[in-house]
This record gives sequence, C-alpha cells and structure tokens, in this order.
Amino acid sequence: MLDGTDPLSLFAAASETPTLPHSISAGELGRKRLEKEEEVGLDFEPWSSKRGEILSRFTTTEKLSINLFMGSDKSKASSPSSAVSEKVRTRLEELDDLEEGSQRELLNLSQQDYVNRIEELNQSLKEAWGSDQKVKALKIVIQCSKLLSDTSVIQFYPSKFVLITDILDTFGGLVYDRILTMCADPHPLPESFSADEVNDTAKETCLNWFFKIASIRELVPRLYVEAALLKCNRFLTKSGIQETLQRLTAMIRGIGDPLVAVYARAYLCRVGMEVAPHLKDSLNKNFFDLLASFRQIHGESVQNQLGLQRVEIPIYLTLYSPAIHWILQCVAYRAPEVLLTEMMDRCKKLGNNALLLNSVMWAFRAEFVATRATDFIGMIKDCDEAGFPKHLLFASLGRSLSCADPPESERLSILNEAWKVITKVRGPRDYINCAEIWVEFTCRHFTKREVNTVLADIIKHMTPDRAFEDAYPQLQSVINKILPYFHDFSVLFSMEKFLPFLDMFQKDSVRVEVCKSIMEVFIKHQQEATRDPVILNALLHICKTMHDSVNALTLDDERRSLALLINGFIRMVSFGRDFEQQLSFCVEARATFCNLEPVIIHLIHTVNQLAMETRRVMKGNHSRKTAAFVRACAAYSFITIPSLTSIFSRLNLYLLSGQVALANQCLSQADAFLKAAVSILPEVPRTISIEGKQRSSEPFFLEFINNFLSTLLVVPDHPEQGVLYLVRGLLNMVQDYTWEDNSDAKVRVYISALPLLAAMSQESYLYTIPKVDSNETLYGGDPKFIAEINKLCETLIGQVLDHLKTLGRDEGVRRQGSLAFSLFGCLLAHGDLRNNKLNQLAVNLWNLSHKHGFCETRTSVRTLEYIKHQAQLADMSHLSDITARLSLQSRA
Repeated sequence: MLDGTDPLSLFAAASETPTLPHSISAGELGRKRLEKEEEVGLDFEPWSSKRGEILSRFTTTEKLSINLFMGSDKSKASSPSSAVSEKVRTRLEELDDLEEGSQRELLNLSQQDYVNRIEELNQSLKEAWGSDQKVKALKIVIQCSKLLSDTSVIQFYPSKFVLITDILDTFGGLVYDRILTMCADPHPLPESFSADEVNDTAKETCLNWFFKIASIRELVPRLYVEAALLKCNRFLTKSGIQETLQRLTAMIRGIGDPLVAVYARAYLCRVGMEVAPHLKDSLNKNFFDLLASFRQIHGESVQNQLGLQRVEIPIYLTLYSPAIHWILQCVAYRAPEVLLTEMMDRCKKLGNNALLLNSVMWAFRAEFVATRATDFIGMIKDCDEAGFPKHLLFASLGRSLSCADPPESERLSILNEAWKVITKVRGPRDYINCAEIWVEFTCRHFTKREVNTVLADIIKHMTPDRAFEDAYPQLQSVINKILPYFHDFSVLFSMEKFLPFLDMFQKDSVRVEVCKSIMEVFIKHQQEATRDPVILNALLHICKTMHDSVNALTLDDERRSLALLINGFIRMVSFGRDFEQQLSFCVEARATFCNLEPVIIHLIHTVNQLAMETRRVMKGNHSRKTAAFVRACAAYSFITIPSLTSIFSRLNLYLLSGQVALANQCLSQADAFLKAAVSILPEVPRTISIEGKQRSSEPFFLEFINNFLSTLLVVPDHPEQGVLYLVRGLLNMVQDYTWEDNSDAKVRVYISALPLLAAMSQESYLYTIPKVDSNETLYGGDPKFIAEINKLCETLIGQVLDHLKTLGRDEGVRRQGSLAFSLFGCLLAHGDLRNNKLNQLAVNLWNLSHKHGFCETRTSVRTLEYIKHQAQLADMSHLSDITARLSLQSRA
C-alpha cells in the first residue's frame, strides 16, 4: 500500500504535473464571458433564506446523542524524509489519530441541548483555527461530518444537516482565506485569478489539505469536507473545480441511505452554485442520479428503518423536500425550456413520484408550470394518496398559479379539479393551508360568485370546534389576497359570506389588524364619496371594531393610526344635499367613536363645514328650515366640544363654531360659543405636552387670543350685556390669569387689543359679515360708545406703562425696549398723533426703546423712513414734528 501507488501518491503526481504557460485564446475569453453572464443573480433564492424555515419545521422530542472529539495524547515526531511514501505514512498516522482519538459520547440530549453543543463545536473550530491548531480544527470538522451518517432520529435529520453544514461552511471559508493570504506574496491576487498566478507555497499548503482529506476513511465525512473546500481547487488547476464536482457526484452513489445521499447531493449543488454556477453538468447529473436512486425510498431497508422508529411514510417523504427543492432550484435556474421539459418527462416515467413532482412545482419557473397546469393535474391524479397527500401537491401547484397565469380556456377546469381535492381534506390545518393558496387564483381570474363560494367553503371547514382559532395567519392571508382584487367595496360587501368570514376573527389583536387592512384599501382606492348603505353599515361596523379595541393601555401612535383610518372613512361619506341625513350620520359617528378625540374633532369640523355648505347651496331659499338646520349643527358642536380633553382644541373649536354661527346669522349661538371660549381661558395650563415634551403654552395662548380679538370686531354687543362685554370679559380673564414668572404675555395681549379698539371706533369697519349688523351699525358712532372705547384704551395703555416702569427697575431693560417699541408701533399705526399727549407719549416710547441700544437698528431706520414718507401725505403733516424729535441711539 505504501509503495507509491496509493491514492494520495496519485493525487500528488497529478497535482505536481507542470502547467505550461499559455496565451488566452478567443475560446477561453468566450468561456469567461459566459461564466460572468451565468453568475447567480438576485432572482436566485439563497440557501440562507431557507435555513430558518427548515430549523423550525423539522423538530423532535426524541433524545439525541453526539460524539465529541477530545483529542489524543500521542506525541508525534516529525520525519525529515521527503519520500512520497514517508509523507503518506505520516499523513495516515495523523488521520488515524484524528479518527481514533479519545471521544466523549453525550447521550439523552434534548433538541436544544444538541443545537447548543453544535454551536459550541463551531466556536471551538474558530478558536482552534485562531490559535493555529489547524489539525484540531480539521478533527472537529470530521467528527461533525460523521454525524450526517446517523439517521437514528430521522425526523431531525434536515435540521441536523443545516447545523452541521454551517460548521463545514465556516471551515471552508477559513481554509480558503488562509491560502488566499499566502498568495499575497509578492502581490495580492486579482479577484478573477488563475492557478498560474498562485505561488508554490500556497499550492503546497492547498495540496496538503486535500491530502489530509483524501485519507479520511469514511465516505460521508470525506465527501462533505472535500466539498466544503471545493473553492480551494482554484489555487491548483484551471479545471480542478469541474473535475472535483464530477468525482464527488460519482462518490455519492456509494452512499446507501437515500436520505443521507439526497442531502449530500444538496450540499454539493449548494457549494457548486456558490463557486461555479456555470458548471451545469454536475447539477444535472446530480438530479438524474437522484431519479435513478429514487426507488430506494420505497425499498425494504428504508421500510424497516421507519418501522423501528415508528415513522409514517408521508412524514418520512417530507424529510426529502428541502433537499430535493434545493437541487431542483439549482438545476432549473435559468435553464432552457428544453431541459425543463426533459426533466419533467423523466419524472412522469417514475411510478409513485408525488414527492418529486411536488419539488418540481416548487422549483421550476412559475410560467413553465402554469402553461402546463393541466398536465400537472393529470400527474397529480396518478399519484398514490397514501404516500404523499394530494392536497399538498395542489398547494404547490397553486403557488405557481398565483405567480403566473395558465391558458384562459383551462382556468375553470383547473379550479374545479383543485377544489374537488381541497374540499375533501379533513384536517382543518391541512385544509386552510391549501385553500388559502388558491384564493388568489380565484380572485384573479373569476368573479365575486366564485370567491363567495370559496369563502363559504372555508367557513364550513373552519367553524366546527372553533378551528379558526388556530388558523388566524392563514385566514388573515385570505383577506389580504382578496382586497387587491375588489376595490369596489359595493361588490366586496355584497358577497354574502364576506362579513361572516370576518366574524371568525375572534382574537382582538388579529381582528383589529384585519379591519385596518380593509380600511387602508378603502381609503387608498375609493375615488368618490359614497352613501351606499351596504358600504356604510359594513365600514361602520369595521371602524367600530377598531375603536372598541382602544383602552387605557393603547399607545398614542396606535390611537393616531386608528383615528386616521376612521377619519378617512368619515371623509368619504356624503349624502349630497340631504344635509339632515349627513348630520344624523355625524351624530351616530360621535356616539360610536367617542373614545378617539381626533375623530370627534374631525366630526366637529365636518359639521361646521356642513353648516356653511347648507347656507351656500340654499342661497336664502327655505330660510326657516335652513336656519333650524344650522342651529342644529351649532347645537351638535356646542354639546360635543366640552367632551374634548385638549384645552386648545376646545378653544379653537369654540372660536371656529362661533365664526360659523355668526356667518349664518345665528347670533345667539355665536354669542354662546364665544362666551364659552372666554369662560375656559383660566383652564389653560402654563405648560403643555408636545410630542412627549413639556413646552410653554404661552405662544399658543397668545395666538388664540389674537385670533379671538380679530373675530370680536364683527360680533355685535348683546343688548342685555352692556358695551363691549366680550372684549371686557376677555381682558378680565387675561388680567386674572396666572402667567409665568418674568412673562410679558399679559401686556402683549393688552397691546394687541388696542388695534381692535381703534378699529371699533371707526365709522366704517374694515370687514363685516353679510346680513350681520356689527357695532358700527348698532351704535352708529355714538359719542358714548366712542368714550367707552377711549376709556378702555387709556386703561390698557396705563397698564402697559406701569409694566414698563417695573422692567426699568429690574434687569429687564431688553424686554422693556421691545415692549416700548411694540406700543410705539401700535400708536403710530392706530392712534391719532395729532393729540399732543399721544404725540408726546409716542416720542417717549421711541426714546425708551432706544435708551439701552437693544432695538434693532435696521428696523428703526425703516420705521423712520416710513414716518417721513407718511408726513408728506395730505393731513399727515403733524408727523413731521414727530420725526424731528425721533433720534437713533446706538448701544454704548
């Protein structure tokens, strides 16, 4: 054996054959271009995406065992001999120790313990490699690979394959990267390097790894470890990968257990696709070898093994699915139509080929399967029900037909044939897993009648014993497949079984998610407002379901999301000119959605818009009826607003509703809204929460008051409440409000009120509301009314001046300057500066604002220019005197 004729020596001789330098031919350039074109693209589903599904699907409660390599204490003396036979002897001794070193068998491991031990081995491999214990690393990999020969717990085998091949992938990557770094001398290799560019040291190291692997005695670990290092053949010869793939493919024929063999083929195809996807021959050969050995699955040895482990044949066949799916996916990737047809024909010739047929429909292009759907149905009918359930085959066919369309003339017969089988499935879980897949095909090619029939059948199967409680994901998928094909909700809700189908969602969280899905589609695709009672009743029920899910623990984001969907529904409801019906709907919606404040706010806005629309459409016709309706809208808002928790929402809606009532000549209602707004001003907190952070409420408060003041110009005084009672009421509330320390907000409100009072003293107001008599008409410039305005102005100015004095005593000179300039601007714009006292006050305010140099120079210059320009106008000459007394001062 050791005379130089062993496999290692032959391997060495072949590898040491000198390679003559050669020039790149046109044919080789074409081959490289073809390889580039056939690289795996994004349209190829990677193995990593299947890994998690396999681990979660193939589990066991049986106890597992594992042999851990503990190393050997034998010391080895290095031999200086360079003879081939000595090298071989040394390597064989290493491998003997490698395979015969002390081992520790761990018994009675649970599945999780087993997974943990495998992960520990993976980590030990990395640590051994990192500490330069390369032989130890190889020992770990071999021991792990041996586990793939063990099928004692057969149901766990696919998951074990995933775990062990993770270790093999790690090892293959470590070896390749190690050799690649050795190739960096004298310079790094390009990405698409050839074997000619690899230095002798790297080649020798690579050969050494393959020599060690070739000495592994057992077939399965030798095959797996060499497959893991397939990419390393790039360092040796140009054709090394292709030759190795062919040799390993032939080696698999020596594996007796068909389950072990099929997963070995799957791993070889996997590394082949990663390293050389253009080498299709080995992929095809693996597939055809699989067909040749397919009858082994039903052989006596397999049946005996299943009998010992008490595993039924249908369960056993499912263990093959991941491996066969993967092999067929690799073979079918960008394969020509001729090859796919040949593969299908070969499958037909096999008897009882349900497992293979299932994988073909999974792996082949959907278009290929769809165009031959009738042929596949015929093949499914010929399969043995006992070995592989036909409903699983129809499920695989349905997946393809959901992605590609069969010939139009065959669609109805396809659906009928499929549903004959599906409806006879007894187990609810098996039934819904299959039925859910065919829903999309039904929706895509047929009408609501067929879809309704499918829904009825699902209800029939899933209602007994509340089977639907274990199938919420599948039932939810059914809804999600129906919605894209029924954007006309009058058609959707006219299906007799759609709402009963929704009733099967008894779990609150799932029911809400389904309702949200329906509402999202409605809002996205409903083009016009609707009054269809079928749609309204159904969507009200759906929105109520979403609303009723809200409780004290519901997050704010979820509340906003639900409110957005419900408001979208409300916006799409319109009864045209039947305004009373529209108002009745809003009343019903208020009662239904009372726990979602954004929805209540939206309803109040809707009712106010409704009141304005009524007035616009009627144009004075049926005035009594119109006025009564507007008052009903006002009553709706007046009753609803107090239920809101947000103080600024209440204030703004009181003001808005008052403006709407005023525009519709409902003076008493407008008065009630405005008085209600004034009455709740003391409730405004000093800080409010905005996006989870506390902010001062003053900016929002001042903004509201300014809007309120601008409205008061057109509001007539109440005959029983006295002159300017709303203005006085507002100012009294401002006076009594507890402002922030060191705040000028109250004084700024007083300054803001002065323009309003100035506008009220005019003979003709700046703006009015048609058919509403403002104070200009009620008082007609009455001197007593003007005197009241002047008296109120004097009081406000006095309050401002007192505040300015307090700022002068404190360190508030900057604030003093700002307020003084604001009051100066107000007097300049709205005061009669021909009055000497007012004239002098304006000059004093100017000087005070510039006293400490905090006033912005640019603003001051532009103000002076404006005054000079105004002084040139007729009746404005008195401004010339003021201009002469205004001077600019800079800060010292």
